[in-house]
Amino acid sequence: MGAKNHCIVLPDADVADTVNAITGACFGSTGQRCMAISVVVLVGDADKLVPHLVEKASKLTIGPGHENHDVGPTNNKALLANIERLIADGEKNASLLLDGRNPKVEGYPDGNWIGPSIIDGCD
Repeated sequence: MGAKNHCIVLPDADVADTVNAITGACFGSTGQRCMAISVVVLVGDADKLVPHLVEKASKLTIGPGHENHDVGPTNNKALLANIERLIADGEKNASLLLDGRNPKVEGYPDGNWIGPSIIDGCD
């Protein structure tokens, strides 16, 4: 979402462990921490993880942190707009597998919400 860290996954990686680790590293704290992963490079047939990543990320809950959701709001409206712009740019050049834009969070219609998004095939 905002960080610039990368993860390289080799073909012999354990699927469940790797999917769990990537999901937490990418979307934990709404990606707003210095060690968040924004790019995952899949080597060889490690691309078999993609459907598992999409499935896991699509099940994350979005809402306020005090209610123990997986993904909280972004820090401010400007950051939210930038994230939405990045997703739109990625969508033009690659496949948008999971679109987290415009989630509806009951009771918080004006929050800075963005859900997990996965773009595949960016250069």
